[in-house]
Amino acid sequence: MTTPFTNPITEDDIANYLANTPDFFERHAELLAAVQLSSPHSSRTVSLQERQAQMLREKIKALELRIMDMIRNGNENVILSDKLLHWARSLFLTADPLALPGQMAEEIQERFSVPQVGIKVWDVAAQFAHADFAQGVSDDAKLFASSLREPFCGVNTGFEAVGWLPDPQAAISLAILPLRVAPAAGLAPAFGLLILASPDAQRFNSTMGTDFLARIAELASAALSRLR
Repeated sequence: MTTPFTNPITEDDIANYLANTPDFFERHAELLAAVQLSSPHSSRTVSLQERQAQMLREKIKALELRIMDMIRNGNENVILSDKLLHWARSLFLTADPLALPGQMAEEIQERFSVPQVGIKVWDVAAQFAHADFAQGVSDDAKLFASSLREPFCGVNTGFEAVGWLPDPQAAISLAILPLRVAPAAGLAPAFGLLILASPDAQRFNSTMGTDFLARIAELASAALSRLR
């Protein structure tokens, strides 16, 4: 009398056996051609060998796409780095500190395609205290600037700094960069704010990386420290 299996063989058992017995298909090479599988690209059946070849082609294609993405991202990073270096050079060459904030805003708009840019600096030297960029900042805004340890990116929820822009109503997404003497430390009180704005809600979103914006803040802080 035949005793029924109490533990029937499962697909996982078969898969584990084949994975741990690599010479199985060497001993049964005819199975490679005999096994027929459904093609994911048509209704016909294909051999195991052909299916493996298809899978390899798909993996190669996926790797090629990843490589192309890496190359594209690398090229974009090079372009951004060049723009940052040229911008830094122009800041070094600006002789008049009083004209620096306005020039900085214009160049950020042009070089980095930012629709609107605003800059305010406080605790400046007496000869600069009358300038527009040194006026119209509340104590709350100064406290907010000092509370930022890194650039803020997100939607406009009514920040005071939006009022410093030429067209506040068109500011949908924002990047708010605190300016401080030691920006890398993120602990010193801020002496200014740089605000970037766009009508595109996704231009400055809360999920984006802020490393590049932090570099902009560091360079702007170094240049604007001449006003203190």
